[in-house]
Amino acid sequence: MKMNDMVIISVDDHISEPPDMFKRHLQGEDLATAPQFHTTEDGSNYWTYQGMTMTSVGLNAVVGRVPEEYGMEPQSLAQVRKGCYDPQARLDDMNVNGIAASLNFGSIGGFDGSRCFHNAPDKNLALIHLRAYNDWHILDWCATDPGRFIPCAILPTWDMDATVAEIERVASMGCTSVTLTENPTKIGLPSIHNAYWEPMWKALSDHQITICLHIGSGNPQPHASLETPIEAWITTMPMSIAVGAADWLQLEALQRYPDLRIFLSESGIGWIPYFLERADFSHSRHTAWTHSDFGGLKPSEVFRRHFMTCFIDDAFGLKNLQDVGEDMVAYECDYPHSDALWPEVPEYLVKSLDGLSDLQIDKITHLNAMRWLRFDPFKHYTREQLSVGALRAQAAADGVDTTPISSGGAAPLAEGEEKRRITSGDIMKMFEKQAKVA
Repeated sequence: MKMNDMVIISVDDHISEPPDMFKRHLQGEDLATAPQFHTTEDGSNYWTYQGMTMTSVGLNAVVGRVPEEYGMEPQSLAQVRKGCYDPQARLDDMNVNGIAASLNFGSIGGFDGSRCFHNAPDKNLALIHLRAYNDWHILDWCATDPGRFIPCAILPTWDMDATVAEIERVASMGCTSVTLTENPTKIGLPSIHNAYWEPMWKALSDHQITICLHIGSGNPQPHASLETPIEAWITTMPMSIAVGAADWLQLEALQRYPDLRIFLSESGIGWIPYFLERADFSHSRHTAWTHSDFGGLKPSEVFRRHFMTCFIDDAFGLKNLQDVGEDMVAYECDYPHSDALWPEVPEYLVKSLDGLSDLQIDKITHLNAMRWLRFDPFKHYTREQLSVGALRAQAAADGVDTTPISSGGAAPLAEGEEKRRITSGDIMKMFEKQAKVA
């Protein structure tokens, strides 16, 4: 398949929310008590909510920046591409990158809402504002172009009745996916193996809603020490989801709800074959005393039935697609984070697809995502209109500017300090400094 003929859906991108996001969906005291956007004297932005301060507004939103200014910055919406917070500008950036459709995770509430709403002391207000967040995401961001944005809601899982009600509400609005923490015990809730979650499993299954588990949404992404170079931490980030994947693979609800679907967002795929081999081996060796039960199937068979994996750049995984599974792989761009290959996704992707059939390429680039997320962009556009070539032609006609951004982004090293390898500790200190300024 020629590069310009590909149709690419990204199942993992991100939003840096705009300051006015709640204004159309709340009024009066509900609006006054919603998360508030602030700007410091030096131009940095942060949010406050119920006594909490949330910095890193543009955390790792470095798409379009010169490589020297990559990092866990920036701290201001003024320092990022407009596509990070404006859906129309995002469509422009998708066009120039050849991306037909995109599913987006938020920032202010964390990938699953736990950073903000779950930690709020007044849960009555938190429920109001979480619902308003979903309204903004579905009715403002995604409604900008329903054929190109895939809605993904957050849930008030501290209250199971409210969770079921919100599933029903967002489903009625056309939302077919939700994002959850991979480990709810990290936010003070029962583990996924607890009966507490049964009403949610049923509601998700009844409404055919897919679960997205994003790396970093529960289990830690560990680094060896504060002196460990930050690249070591970044290297292992995708594989950190293996802990959650093994936990969810043991979920007994998968036997009760055979249609339950789970995305491992930003997981990578190259490690999956050994993970499945190890799961089968462990089960065969230990089930006599662990009493594990996969309904008569092998763990690998359960995984292939219920889980979808995603990749940004994984040539090894694609070379071993037969062992990964061509029906359980989807593409992700990760815009606007530093792993994103914007605006050259098609060029990078096509190099890794050599030797695959056109059908396999279609599955990986969009068909698997469409099936798993129950999303059909071809109800709104023809395939030809959503091809890499057509989208880039539109971007050229619209004059989308891809000039690299340089704003002198704050480096984690102290001014005048001799250049050296950046460590995990440097990043931790940078976050502490930002919190004090806010």
